Amino acid sequence: MYKVIFTLVLAVASFMGIQAQEFQGMAVYESKTSTSDFKTRMERNKNMTPDMQNMIEERMKKMFEKTFILNFNKSASIYKEEEKLEASAQAGGGMRMMSSMTGGGGTYYKNVKEKSYTIDKEFMGKEFLIKDSLPNLQWKMEGETRVIGGYNCFKATAVRPASKTDFRNFRPKKEDAATTKPADAAKKTSILDELDMPKETVITAWYTPEIPVNQGPENYWGLPGLILEVNDGKTVILCSKVVLNPKVKTEIKASSKGKVTSQKEFDETVLKKMEEFRDMNQGRGGNGGMRMRSGG
Repeated sequence: MYKVIFTLVLAVASFMGIQAQEFQGMAVYESKTSTSDFKTRMERNKNMTPDMQNMIEERMKKMFEKTFILNFNKSASIYKEEEKLEASAQAGGGMRMMSSMTGGGGTYYKNVKEKSYTIDKEFMGKEFLIKDSLPNLQWKMEGETRVIGGYNCFKATAVRPASKTDFRNFRPKKEDAATTKPADAAKKTSILDELDMPKETVITAWYTPEIPVNQGPENYWGLPGLILEVNDGKTVILCSKVVLNPKVKTEIKASSKGKVTSQKEFDETVLKKMEEFRDMNQGRGGNGGMRMRSGG
């Protein structure tokens, strides 16, 4: 009798273990970064025609408004931008570089069990495989609640250093007409000279314990439930759809293509290339700026 009970308990435990192991979910996120400060700066530029403003606004919209898919299980996830044929066909080198600096381009694999991540990114025609440890976000539980997509969510906040290679963190420098000299204005030969970077950003996340996975979009993680919304600086990432245990399973594993590098080494490569852009434009007499061409 005891042997039968033990066998039944073992079978149930094994079944539950298999179910937990096979558990998988899919979430769709809409990412949007505010460009209002850049728009205000353009409107003040008397040398920029309305057509030029509209063209730049349209390109910025494509760069700063993206859709991502997160496939996750209990221990790992992959986060990737939804592919758009139109964007892929039109993106030139400059646009692809900017895309990689605005959260797009490549697959973001997170393993919360090992506290590590792997990203495959193309930058300036080269394939990189970034491998590093997940950021140690010190979340503070705020106690506020709200409903997102039918799920009860709780608020949490954290503060972390701003990434110097994430273009979404940049903002136009404030100009003081009383202190800005003509000579200083003449020195501004690149868009990089017009931008400023905050030292740190405040993250506000909304997570739901009703989906008990330690996951979220991009590199956000570490809360007792799936993160459905993130406000990070000027960027808002909002979940628009969740599917639990989809019929078609997605293979969740890290990419293996590209030159293996750390996040620090990759950031140094990007910053060096940005400096080269600035030097190149200075050599052209300051009329170039960082151009974003739609052609290849």
